Amino acid sequence: MDTNDDDRNDERSTERDFIGALEKGLAVIEAFNASDAALTAAAVATKTGLTRAGARRYLLTLAKLGYADFDGKFFRLTPRILRLGYAYLSGASLTKLAQPILEMIGERMNEVASLTLLDGDEVVFVGRSAATRIASVSIGIGTRLPAYCTASGRVLLMHRTDVQIRKYLDNVKIIGYTEKTVTDPGALLGEFQRSRQDRYSVIDEEYEIGLRSIAVPVLNARNQLVCALTVSVHSSRMTPEQMVEEILPVLESGARTLASML
Repeated sequence: MDTNDDDRNDERSTERDFIGALEKGLAVIEAFNASDAALTAAAVATKTGLTRAGARRYLLTLAKLGYADFDGKFFRLTPRILRLGYAYLSGASLTKLAQPILEMIGERMNEVASLTLLDGDEVVFVGRSAATRIASVSIGIGTRLPAYCTASGRVLLMHRTDVQIRKYLDNVKIIGYTEKTVTDPGALLGEFQRSRQDRYSVIDEEYEIGLRSIAVPVLNARNQLVCALTVSVHSSRMTPEQMVEEILPVLESGARTLASML
């Protein structure tokens, strides 16, 4: 058998193994981007070449699986979609890419810097700089904290619409961990809106007395929110205003550096 016959056999085998439904499902996911973060079924149909009914079935499947939100008119991807790329990020080593940046932030601020991801309603700490002195807060890799009362959580949710944030607040169990924890849904919505506007968040003892945190988002080239960089300090070391003045510029610089690698 000559080479041409082998090539034709390979092509036929590839065609037999090709799953068109998967191709269409991925096309639906890829229809969303920074400029089209919220789409109707009709808009997705136009962008993908699917029928409106077909696009709607794919979108509702994504919503049922938690990969999309649906408010009755618009669909929007949820952070759960990042799970599809988590194997790549682990293999391409998001944490390895971030580690030198975390160390730089930690050394400059003499505090521990962390890398966080959103998993459901919680923030997960997946990277951490080495402690330059005895750490004042017990947060390590694998620590999970509620998103609504943490700096990382508020910036990791900032790309959601007000409707989506209200839905999140309706479904999450809001606990007053300290007397400073914001528990009123209306006030919490205002905090999320402030984080969205400022593009950073500062938490002042809302989760734990004596613990203050500041976080910034990290976006990729498609303006998709990937993770957050955060620094937590003991309240005796810095005021919230000092954190914004001294830590925020360093975090923002680190976020830009990491974003350029994604």
